[in-house]
Amino acid sequence: MVAVIIVAVIVGIVVLIGLVLAGMYNGLIRARVRTQEAWSGIDVQLKRRANLIPNLVETVRGYAAHERGTFEEVTRARSMVEQAGDVGSAADANNMLTGALRHLFAVAENYPQLQASQNFMDLQQELSDIEEKIAYARQFYNRNVLGYNTRIQTFPNVVMANMFGFLRFDFFQAEEEAREVPEVSFAPPAEPPATPPSVSEPPASTPEQ
Repeated sequence: MVAVIIVAVIVGIVVLIGLVLAGMYNGLIRARVRTQEAWSGIDVQLKRRANLIPNLVETVRGYAAHERGTFEEVTRARSMVEQAGDVGSAADANNMLTGALRHLFAVAENYPQLQASQNFMDLQQELSDIEEKIAYARQFYNRNVLGYNTRIQTFPNVVMANMFGFLRFDFFQAEEEAREVPEVSFAPPAEPPATPPSVSEPPASTPEQ
């Protein structure tokens, strides 16, 4: 009878340990999947922006064809975004593209007709919307990365993570200047206020004698 109880206790302990380990493993899997899904949100928005770049460049080129260096800078940065193979290189390429777009918009400011173009304004507005979505997706992804990386480095999850090869995720970093959405002002320059006509003062009346 005692032997049966001992065996039952041992079996119960083994089952309990198995359930705990299974829960830890499943928790790590869920955290990793959430982080991967969060990254896919950034990737989708980066691809949307990359697809928008050629139309934007061609629109500006129609008014400023001689700005070849700026166009090449934007095209080169776009190519780097498309070829990025990991989070770190994608973040670097994204920051480079943001800076290149800022230069492109600086060129556009020199051409009032371009700024007044409805096509250019629509492209700029669409780009601004995408930039906001990238910023939101970056924050969501980084929050998931923080939670996942913390989990795989704390005991007892760190033991399970090392056993089954759970690797850390990189944060998607944005430079301070790159966090600002590049904008172009389409408002016409303010005209100076009209100077009111001077009113001559009436001659002083002479006192009657």
